[in-house]
Amino acid sequence: MINPETIIALATPPGIGAISIIRISGKNAVSISEKLFFSRKKKKISDLKSHTVHLGKIKDGKNVIDEVLLTVFKTPHSYTGEDTIEISCHGSSYIQQEIIDLYIQNGARVANPGEFTLRAFLNGKMDLNQAEAVADLISSENEGAHRLAIQQMKKGFSSDLKELRKELLDFVSLIELELDFSEEDVEFADRKKFNSLIKKIKSELKLLIDSFKSGNVLKNGISVAIVGKPNSGKSSLMNALAKDDKAIVSDIPGTTRDSIENSININGVKFRFIDTAGLRETDDIIETKGIEKTQEQISKANILIYLFDINDIDELEIKKTVADFNRKDLTLMLVRNKIDLKTKKPELLKNIRKMNIIEISALDVSSVEIIKDKLISNINIINTHTNTVVSNSRHLNALKNALSSLINVEIGIDNNLSTDLLSIDIRKCIDSIGEITGEVTNDDILGNIFANFCIGK
Repeated sequence: MINPETIIALATPPGIGAISIIRISGKNAVSISEKLFFSRKKKKISDLKSHTVHLGKIKDGKNVIDEVLLTVFKTPHSYTGEDTIEISCHGSSYIQQEIIDLYIQNGARVANPGEFTLRAFLNGKMDLNQAEAVADLISSENEGAHRLAIQQMKKGFSSDLKELRKELLDFVSLIELELDFSEEDVEFADRKKFNSLIKKIKSELKLLIDSFKSGNVLKNGISVAIVGKPNSGKSSLMNALAKDDKAIVSDIPGTTRDSIENSININGVKFRFIDTAGLRETDDIIETKGIEKTQEQISKANILIYLFDINDIDELEIKKTVADFNRKDLTLMLVRNKIDLKTKKPELLKNIRKMNIIEISALDVSSVEIIKDKLISNINIINTHTNTVVSNSRHLNALKNALSSLINVEIGIDNNLSTDLLSIDIRKCIDSIGEITGEVTNDDILGNIFANFCIGK
Protein backbone atom coordinates (compact mmCIF):
# COMPACT_ATOMS: atom_id res chain seq x y z
CA MET A 1 0.00 0.00 0.00
CA ILE A 2 3.02 2.31 0.53
CA ASN A 3 3.55 4.39 -2.60
CA PRO A 4 7.17 4.25 -3.81
CA GLU A 5 6.93 7.55 -5.69
CA THR A 6 8.94 10.53 -4.52
CA ILE A 7 6.69 13.42 -3.47
CA ILE A 8 7.29 17.15 -3.09
CA ALA A 9 5.31 20.05 -1.63
CA LEU A 10 5.66 23.46 -0.11
CA ALA A 11 5.62 22.95 3.69
CA THR A 12 5.18 26.63 4.56
CA PRO A 13 2.17 28.80 3.61
CA PRO A 14 2.18 29.95 -0.03
CA GLY A 15 3.07 33.56 -0.73
CA ILE A 16 6.00 35.87 -0.18
CA GLY A 17 7.98 35.63 3.06
CA ALA A 18 11.53 35.69 4.38
CA ILE A 19 12.03 31.96 3.80
CA SER A 20 10.04 29.01 2.51
CA ILE A 21 10.51 25.31 3.19
CA ILE A 22 10.03 22.69 0.49
CA ARG A 23 9.76 19.05 1.57
CA ILE A 24 10.69 16.02 -0.54
CA SER A 25 10.18 12.41 0.56
CA GLY A 26 10.56 9.00 -1.06
CA LYS A 27 13.11 6.49 -2.28
CA ASN A 28 14.53 8.92 -4.87
CA ALA A 29 14.54 12.05 -2.66
CA VAL A 30 18.32 11.84 -2.20
CA SER A 31 19.24 10.86 -5.79
CA ILE A 32 17.10 13.62 -7.35
CA SER A 33 18.49 16.19 -4.91
CA GLU A 34 22.06 15.19 -5.81
CA LYS A 35 21.38 16.27 -9.40
CA LEU A 36 20.06 19.69 -8.35
CA PHE A 37 21.88 20.68 -5.14
CA PHE A 38 25.51 21.71 -5.15
CA SER A 39 27.08 21.89 -1.71
CA ARG A 40 29.66 24.57 -0.93
CA LYS A 41 31.82 21.78 0.49
CA LYS A 42 31.24 19.71 -2.66
CA LYS A 43 29.89 16.70 -0.74
CA LYS A 44 27.38 14.21 -2.15
CA ILE A 45 24.08 14.09 -0.25
CA SER A 46 24.28 10.27 -0.09
CA ASP A 47 27.52 10.63 1.90
CA LEU A 48 26.04 13.11 4.39
CA LYS A 49 24.85 12.10 7.84
CA SER A 50 21.16 12.19 8.71
CA HIS A 51 19.83 15.25 10.55
CA THR A 52 22.47 17.59 9.15
CA VAL A 53 22.10 20.97 7.44
CA HIS A 54 24.18 22.09 4.44
CA LEU A 55 24.61 25.33 2.54
CA GLY A 56 24.63 25.23 -1.26
CA LYS A 57 22.88 26.19 -4.47
CA ILE A 58 19.95 24.75 -6.40
CA LYS A 59 20.82 24.79 -10.10
CA ASP A 60 18.95 24.07 -13.31
CA GLY A 61 21.93 23.21 -15.45
CA LYS A 62 24.19 26.23 -15.15
CA ASN A 63 21.37 28.50 -14.05
CA VAL A 64 21.39 29.20 -10.29
CA ILE A 65 17.83 29.33 -8.92
CA ASP A 66 18.70 30.09 -5.29
CA GLU A 67 21.22 29.69 -2.50
CA VAL A 68 19.56 27.40 0.03
CA LEU A 69 19.97 25.36 3.20
CA LEU A 70 19.34 21.65 2.63
CA THR A 71 18.48 19.39 5.57
CA VAL A 72 18.93 15.62 5.27
CA PHE A 73 16.77 13.02 7.08
CA LYS A 74 17.67 9.45 6.15
CA THR A 75 15.42 6.43 6.44
CA PRO A 76 14.14 5.31 8.90
CA HIS A 77 14.97 8.36 11.03
CA SER A 78 12.62 10.86 9.41
CA TYR A 79 9.04 12.08 9.83
CA THR A 80 7.78 9.81 7.04
CA GLY A 81 10.18 6.93 7.73
CA GLU A 82 11.60 7.46 4.20
CA ASP A 83 14.56 9.45 2.92
CA THR A 84 13.44 13.05 3.31
CA ILE A 85 14.98 16.33 2.16
CA GLU A 86 13.90 19.79 3.30
CA ILE A 87 15.02 22.84 1.36
CA SER A 88 14.97 26.26 3.03
CA CYS A 89 14.95 28.80 0.21
CA HIS A 90 14.18 32.51 -0.04
CA GLY A 91 10.45 33.18 0.23
CA SER A 92 9.78 34.31 -3.31
CA SER A 93 6.77 32.65 -4.94
CA TYR A 94 8.79 32.45 -8.15
CA ILE A 95 11.71 30.65 -6.44
CA GLN A 96 9.34 28.22 -4.67
CA GLN A 97 7.67 27.22 -7.93
CA GLU A 98 10.93 26.99 -9.89
CA ILE A 99 12.41 24.53 -7.36
CA ILE A 100 9.22 22.43 -7.22
CA ASP A 101 8.98 22.35 -11.04
CA LEU A 102 12.64 21.34 -11.27
CA TYR A 103 12.07 18.36 -8.95
CA ILE A 104 8.96 17.33 -10.90
CA GLN A 105 10.95 17.40 -14.16
CA ASN A 106 13.43 15.02 -12.48
CA GLY A 107 10.89 12.42 -11.36
CA ALA A 108 9.07 13.73 -8.28
CA ARG A 109 5.36 14.51 -8.15
CA VAL A 110 3.29 16.95 -6.10
CA ALA A 111 2.15 15.43 -2.81
CA ASN A 112 -1.54 14.93 -2.05
CA PRO A 113 -3.07 16.57 1.06
CA GLY A 114 -1.66 14.88 4.17
CA GLU A 115 0.47 12.44 2.15
CA PHE A 116 3.62 12.97 4.23
CA THR A 117 1.69 12.10 7.42
CA LEU A 118 -0.07 9.22 5.65
CA ARG A 119 3.34 7.76 4.81
CA ALA A 120 4.42 8.25 8.43
CA PHE A 121 1.39 6.18 9.50
CA LEU A 122 1.90 3.48 6.86
CA ASN A 123 5.59 3.22 7.81
CA GLY A 124 4.72 2.74 11.49
CA LYS A 125 6.09 6.09 12.67
CA MET A 126 2.76 6.90 14.37
CA ASP A 127 -0.67 5.35 14.87
CA LEU A 128 -3.82 6.74 13.25
CA ASN A 129 -4.89 8.63 16.37
CA GLN A 130 -1.51 10.41 16.43
CA ALA A 131 -1.74 11.15 12.70
CA GLU A 132 -5.13 12.83 13.16
CA ALA A 133 -3.70 14.80 16.09
CA VAL A 134 -1.18 16.34 13.66
CA ALA A 135 -4.04 18.02 11.77
CA ASP A 136 -5.59 19.13 15.09
CA LEU A 137 -2.26 20.63 16.18
CA ILE A 138 -1.93 22.61 12.95
CA SER A 139 -5.48 23.97 13.27
CA SER A 140 -5.38 24.63 17.05
CA GLU A 141 -6.42 28.20 17.81
CA ASN A 142 -6.19 28.25 21.61
CA GLU A 143 -4.22 26.80 24.49
CA GLY A 144 -6.80 24.11 25.28
CA ALA A 145 -6.93 22.78 21.69
CA HIS A 146 -3.14 22.89 21.44
CA ARG A 147 -2.66 21.00 24.72
CA LEU A 148 -5.18 18.34 23.67
CA ALA A 149 -3.50 17.81 20.27
CA ILE A 150 -0.07 17.51 21.91
CA GLN A 151 -1.42 14.84 24.26
CA GLN A 152 -2.89 12.83 21.41
CA MET A 153 0.42 13.03 19.54
CA LYS A 154 2.03 11.46 22.60
CA LYS A 155 -0.38 8.52 21.99
CA GLY A 156 -3.09 9.89 24.31
CA PHE A 157 -5.62 7.17 25.01
CA SER A 158 -4.69 5.01 21.99
CA SER A 159 -2.02 3.01 23.87
CA ASP A 160 -4.64 2.03 26.49
CA LEU A 161 -7.09 1.03 23.74
CA LYS A 162 -4.44 -1.07 22.02
CA GLU A 163 -3.82 -3.01 25.24
CA LEU A 164 -7.54 -3.57 25.85
CA ARG A 165 -8.00 -4.65 22.23
CA LYS A 166 -5.12 -7.13 22.55
CA GLU A 167 -6.66 -8.65 25.70
CA LEU A 168 -10.02 -8.98 23.94
CA LEU A 169 -8.36 -10.49 20.88
CA ASP A 170 -6.58 -13.08 23.05
CA PHE A 171 -9.90 -14.11 24.62
CA VAL A 172 -11.82 -14.33 21.36
CA SER A 173 -9.03 -16.49 19.91
CA LEU A 174 -9.46 -18.93 22.81
CA ILE A 175 -13.25 -18.85 22.47
CA GLU A 176 -13.02 -19.58 18.74
CA LEU A 177 -10.51 -22.36 19.44
CA GLU A 178 -13.19 -24.06 21.54
CA LEU A 179 -15.29 -24.39 18.38
CA ASP A 180 -12.67 -26.74 16.93
CA PHE A 181 -13.04 -28.97 19.99
CA SER A 182 -16.81 -28.69 20.40
CA GLU A 183 -17.23 -32.47 20.55
CA GLU A 184 -14.77 -32.74 23.49
CA ASP A 185 -16.74 -30.09 25.46
CA VAL A 186 -13.62 -28.23 26.68
CA GLU A 187 -13.16 -24.58 27.71
CA PHE A 188 -9.93 -22.74 26.92
CA ALA A 189 -11.19 -19.28 27.94
CA ASP A 190 -11.78 -18.51 31.62
CA ARG A 191 -15.38 -17.21 31.64
CA LYS A 192 -14.91 -15.32 34.92
CA LYS A 193 -11.91 -13.43 33.58
CA PHE A 194 -13.78 -12.82 30.33
CA ASN A 195 -16.73 -11.21 32.16
CA SER A 196 -14.32 -9.06 34.19
CA LEU A 197 -12.57 -7.95 30.99
CA ILE A 198 -15.88 -6.96 29.37
CA LYS A 199 -16.79 -4.85 32.42
CA LYS A 200 -13.34 -3.26 32.40
CA ILE A 201 -13.51 -2.37 28.69
CA LYS A 202 -17.09 -1.11 29.00
CA SER A 203 -16.03 1.21 31.82
CA GLU A 204 -13.11 2.56 29.77
CA LEU A 205 -15.27 3.09 26.67
CA LYS A 206 -17.93 4.95 28.65
CA LEU A 207 -15.27 7.20 30.19
CA LEU A 208 -13.92 8.07 26.76
CA ILE A 209 -17.40 8.63 25.28
CA ASP A 210 -18.33 10.92 28.18
CA SER A 211 -15.12 12.90 27.69
CA PHE A 212 -16.11 13.89 24.13
CA LYS A 213 -18.22 16.83 25.27
CA SER A 214 -15.21 18.34 27.05
CA GLY A 215 -12.79 17.44 24.28
CA ASN A 216 -15.05 18.95 21.64
CA VAL A 217 -15.30 22.14 23.70
CA LEU A 218 -11.52 22.43 23.88
CA LYS A 219 -11.14 21.77 20.16
CA ASN A 220 -14.00 23.81 18.66
CA GLY A 221 -14.86 26.31 21.38
CA ILE A 222 -17.92 27.02 23.52
CA SER A 223 -20.96 28.62 21.93
CA VAL A 224 -22.30 31.53 24.00
CA ALA A 225 -25.53 33.24 22.88
CA ILE A 226 -26.20 36.75 24.21
CA VAL A 227 -29.96 37.33 24.24
CA GLY A 228 -32.39 39.81 25.67
CA LYS A 229 -34.93 42.49 24.78
CA PRO A 230 -34.01 45.28 22.33
CA ASN A 231 -31.76 47.96 23.85
CA SER A 232 -30.72 45.76 26.78
CA GLY A 233 -27.07 46.30 25.77
CA LYS A 234 -26.28 43.02 23.99
CA SER A 235 -24.15 44.63 21.27
CA SER A 236 -22.32 46.78 23.83
CA LEU A 237 -21.55 43.68 25.89
CA MET A 238 -20.32 41.84 22.78
CA ASN A 239 -18.00 44.75 21.91
CA ALA A 240 -16.71 44.99 25.49
CA LEU A 241 -15.97 41.27 25.65
CA ALA A 242 -14.17 41.32 22.30
CA LYS A 243 -12.60 44.76 22.89
CA ASP A 244 -13.78 45.59 19.39
CA ASP A 245 -16.68 47.55 17.83
CA LYS A 246 -17.84 44.66 15.65
CA ALA A 247 -21.52 44.99 16.62
CA ILE A 248 -23.39 48.21 15.80
CA VAL A 249 -24.62 49.99 18.93
CA SER A 250 -27.71 52.22 18.68
CA ASP A 251 -30.55 53.54 20.84
CA ILE A 252 -33.01 52.44 18.16
CA PRO A 253 -34.73 49.15 19.13
CA GLY A 254 -34.21 46.32 16.62
CA THR A 255 -30.85 47.59 15.30
CA THR A 256 -29.36 44.08 15.38
CA ARG A 257 -31.37 42.17 12.75
CA ASP A 258 -29.04 39.17 12.33
CA SER A 259 -26.64 37.18 14.50
CA ILE A 260 -23.10 38.55 14.81
CA GLU A 261 -20.40 36.09 15.89
CA ASN A 262 -17.02 36.76 17.48
CA SER A 263 -14.48 34.30 18.89
CA ILE A 264 -12.66 35.26 22.08
CA ASN A 265 -9.91 33.40 23.93
CA ILE A 266 -10.40 33.39 27.70
CA ASN A 267 -7.78 31.63 29.84
CA GLY A 268 -6.80 29.36 26.95
CA VAL A 269 -10.39 28.37 26.10
CA LYS A 270 -12.12 29.50 22.91
CA PHE A 271 -15.59 31.04 23.37
CA ARG A 272 -17.76 31.76 20.33
CA PHE A 273 -20.01 34.68 21.28
CA ILE A 274 -23.17 35.33 19.28
CA ASP A 275 -24.91 38.70 19.52
CA THR A 276 -28.55 38.03 18.59
CA ALA A 277 -31.55 40.08 17.52
CA GLY A 278 -33.58 41.52 20.41
CA LEU A 279 -36.51 39.40 21.60
CA ARG A 280 -39.84 41.22 21.25
CA GLU A 281 -43.16 41.18 19.40
CA THR A 282 -42.76 42.94 16.04
CA ASP A 283 -44.52 43.35 12.67
CA ASP A 284 -41.21 44.01 10.89
CA ILE A 285 -40.64 41.02 8.55
CA ILE A 286 -36.83 41.36 8.57
CA GLU A 287 -36.65 41.76 12.35
CA THR A 288 -38.98 38.74 12.76
CA LYS A 289 -36.55 36.65 10.69
CA GLY A 290 -33.75 37.83 12.97
CA ILE A 291 -35.71 36.76 16.06
CA GLU A 292 -36.32 33.34 14.49
CA LYS A 293 -32.55 33.02 14.00
CA THR A 294 -32.07 34.02 17.64
CA GLN A 295 -34.27 31.12 18.74
CA GLU A 296 -32.20 28.83 16.52
CA GLN A 297 -28.94 30.07 18.06
CA ILE A 298 -30.35 29.54 21.57
CA SER A 299 -31.13 25.91 20.73
CA LYS A 300 -27.49 25.34 19.71
CA ALA A 301 -25.74 27.31 22.47
CA ASN A 302 -23.73 25.75 25.30
CA ILE A 303 -24.13 28.87 27.45
CA LEU A 304 -26.86 31.53 27.35
CA ILE A 305 -26.34 35.03 28.70
CA TYR A 306 -29.74 36.63 29.27
CA LEU A 307 -29.12 40.37 29.51
CA PHE A 308 -31.73 42.78 30.88
CA ASP A 309 -32.21 46.37 32.00
CA ILE A 310 -33.68 46.60 35.51
CA ASN A 311 -35.92 49.46 34.40
CA ASP A 312 -37.40 47.50 31.50
CA ILE A 313 -38.30 44.17 33.11
CA ASP A 314 -40.22 42.69 36.04
CA GLU A 315 -39.58 39.70 38.31
CA LEU A 316 -42.24 37.56 36.62
CA GLU A 317 -40.63 38.17 33.23
CA ILE A 318 -37.22 37.04 34.52
CA LYS A 319 -38.68 33.85 36.01
CA LYS A 320 -40.56 33.14 32.78
CA THR A 321 -37.32 33.60 30.82
CA VAL A 322 -35.54 31.07 33.04
CA ALA A 323 -38.39 28.59 32.52
CA ASP A 324 -38.54 29.14 28.74
CA PHE A 325 -34.81 28.80 28.11
CA ASN A 326 -34.07 26.11 30.67
CA ARG A 327 -32.47 23.05 29.09
CA LYS A 328 -30.54 20.19 30.66
CA ASP A 329 -27.41 20.80 28.57
CA LEU A 330 -27.58 24.63 28.73
CA THR A 331 -25.89 26.89 31.28
CA LEU A 332 -28.03 29.99 31.81
CA MET A 333 -26.45 33.21 33.12
CA LEU A 334 -28.76 36.08 34.18
CA VAL A 335 -27.03 39.45 33.81
CA ARG A 336 -28.42 42.80 34.86
CA ASN A 337 -26.95 45.59 32.72
CA LYS A 338 -26.71 49.41 33.09
CA ILE A 339 -25.87 49.46 36.82
CA ASP A 340 -24.31 52.87 36.13
CA LEU A 341 -27.82 54.31 35.57
CA LYS A 342 -30.31 55.30 38.26
CA THR A 343 -32.63 52.46 39.24
CA LYS A 344 -36.37 53.21 39.17
CA LYS A 345 -37.36 49.88 40.76
CA PRO A 346 -35.42 49.52 44.05
CA GLU A 347 -37.77 46.82 45.41
CA LEU A 348 -37.36 44.72 42.29
CA LEU A 349 -33.61 45.17 42.50
CA LYS A 350 -33.66 43.88 46.08
CA ASN A 351 -35.52 40.70 44.98
CA ILE A 352 -33.29 40.21 41.96
CA ARG A 353 -30.12 40.27 44.05
CA LYS A 354 -31.43 37.19 45.87
CA MET A 355 -31.56 35.34 42.52
CA ASN A 356 -27.77 35.20 42.09
CA ILE A 357 -27.79 37.61 39.16
CA ILE A 358 -24.58 39.20 37.84
CA GLU A 359 -24.60 43.01 37.72
CA ILE A 360 -22.52 44.90 35.17
CA SER A 361 -22.24 47.94 32.99
CA ALA A 362 -21.60 46.83 29.41
CA LEU A 363 -19.91 50.20 28.78
CA ASP A 364 -17.31 49.48 31.47
CA VAL A 365 -14.73 47.02 30.15
CA SER A 366 -13.40 46.26 33.65
CA SER A 367 -16.82 45.21 34.95
CA VAL A 368 -17.18 42.85 31.99
CA GLU A 369 -14.25 40.85 33.42
CA ILE A 370 -16.81 39.48 35.92
CA ILE A 371 -18.60 37.84 32.98
CA LYS A 372 -15.35 36.23 31.78
CA ASP A 373 -14.59 34.88 35.27
CA LYS A 374 -18.10 33.46 35.51
CA LEU A 375 -17.85 31.82 32.08
CA ILE A 376 -14.64 30.03 33.06
CA SER A 377 -16.13 28.87 36.36
CA ASN A 378 -19.24 27.58 34.57
CA ILE A 379 -17.51 25.24 32.15
CA ASN A 380 -16.94 21.72 33.32
CA ILE A 381 -13.87 20.53 31.43
CA ILE A 382 -12.11 17.26 32.26
CA ASN A 383 -8.50 17.82 33.29
CA THR A 384 -6.62 17.58 30.01
CA HIS A 385 -3.44 16.43 31.71
CA THR A 386 -5.03 12.96 31.71
CA ASN A 387 -5.20 10.72 28.64
CA THR A 388 -8.96 10.27 28.68
CA VAL A 389 -10.18 13.07 26.43
CA VAL A 390 -11.75 12.41 23.02
CA SER A 391 -12.27 15.31 20.61
CA ASN A 392 -12.65 13.53 17.28
CA SER A 393 -16.14 12.64 15.97
CA ARG A 394 -14.80 9.61 14.09
CA HIS A 395 -13.33 8.27 17.33
CA LEU A 396 -16.62 8.92 19.14
CA ASN A 397 -18.60 6.88 16.59
CA ALA A 398 -16.08 4.02 16.75
CA LEU A 399 -16.23 4.02 20.56
CA LYS A 400 -20.03 3.96 20.51
CA ASN A 401 -19.99 1.05 18.06
CA ALA A 402 -17.51 -0.82 20.25
CA LEU A 403 -19.65 -0.25 23.34
CA SER A 404 -22.80 -1.37 21.51
CA SER A 405 -21.06 -4.61 20.46
CA LEU A 406 -19.95 -5.29 24.05
CA ILE A 407 -23.48 -4.73 25.33
CA ASN A 408 -24.68 -7.29 22.76
CA VAL A 409 -22.02 -9.71 24.06
CA GLU A 410 -23.33 -9.27 27.62
CA ILE A 411 -26.90 -9.86 26.48
CA GLY A 412 -25.74 -12.95 24.59
CA ILE A 413 -23.99 -14.33 27.67
CA ASP A 414 -27.13 -13.77 29.80
CA ASN A 415 -29.19 -15.63 27.19
CA ASN A 416 -26.67 -18.49 26.89
CA LEU A 417 -25.95 -17.63 23.27
CA SER A 418 -23.63 -20.04 21.45
CA THR A 419 -19.89 -19.28 21.35
CA ASP A 420 -19.80 -18.76 17.58
CA LEU A 421 -22.51 -16.06 17.77
CA LEU A 422 -20.82 -14.35 20.72
CA SER A 423 -17.55 -14.18 18.80
CA ILE A 424 -19.24 -12.15 16.01
CA ASP A 425 -20.01 -9.25 18.36
CA ILE A 426 -16.62 -9.55 20.07
CA ARG A 427 -14.94 -9.27 16.66
CA LYS A 428 -17.07 -6.19 15.86
CA CYS A 429 -15.88 -4.56 19.09
CA ILE A 430 -12.25 -5.41 18.28
CA ASP A 431 -12.61 -3.92 14.78
CA SER A 432 -14.26 -0.73 16.10
CA ILE A 433 -11.40 -0.14 18.56
CA GLY A 434 -8.88 -0.93 15.81
CA GLU A 435 -10.41 1.78 13.60
CA ILE A 436 -9.24 4.40 16.12
CA THR A 437 -5.64 3.26 16.35
CA GLY A 438 -5.36 2.21 12.70
CA GLU A 439 -4.97 -1.51 13.35
CA VAL A 440 -8.13 -1.97 11.28
CA THR A 441 -8.49 0.38 8.33
CA ASN A 442 -9.25 0.67 4.62
CA ASP A 443 -8.58 3.09 1.79
CA ASP A 444 -11.91 4.90 2.29
CA ILE A 445 -11.20 5.66 5.96
CA LEU A 446 -7.66 6.84 5.22
CA GLY A 447 -8.84 8.88 2.25
CA ASN A 448 -11.43 10.70 4.33
CA ILE A 449 -8.99 11.40 7.16
CA PHE A 450 -6.05 12.68 5.14
CA ALA A 451 -8.15 14.61 2.61
CA ASN A 452 -8.65 17.22 5.36
CA PHE A 453 -4.92 17.80 5.81
CA CYS A 454 -3.04 20.66 4.21
CA ILE A 455 -0.67 19.91 1.33
CA GLY A 456 2.90 19.67 2.61
CA LYS A 457 1.95 17.88 5.82
